[in-house]
Amino acid sequence: QVQLVESGGGLVQAGGSLRLSCRASGRTFSRYTMGWFRQATGKEREFVASIHWSVGSTRHADSVKGRFTVSKDNAKNTVYLQMNSLKPEDTAVYYCAARPPSGLAYGYWGQGTQVTVSS
Repeated sequence: QVQLVESGGGLVQAGGSLRLSCRASGRTFSRYTMGWFRQATGKEREFVASIHWSVGSTRHADSVKGRFTVSKDNAKNTVYLQMNSLKPEDTAVYYCAARPPSGLAYGYWGQGTQVTVSS
């Protein structure tokens, strides 16, 4: 049973930093792509960043490039999202997701963690 558990959300002032963690369990994720998504109130869920678990290649949405960095710790089976220079528009529920190697879609999702950036 795949489980993705996010942590690290909270309230921060604009310009501040947070680091989100996503601990994965339930199978071997070495060929998976791990993604971070976010959904603000009243808006659609949007892609934030992704990382391939074994290759380590990353992608970041244009809106977060230069501010957010996705990374992983294989030994801890954990993916991170380091968020710097936070803006009020970054306020959202952030979700961790996993995409199987043969899949086109992210099939596994965490419960989400709230990030609130005050101005």
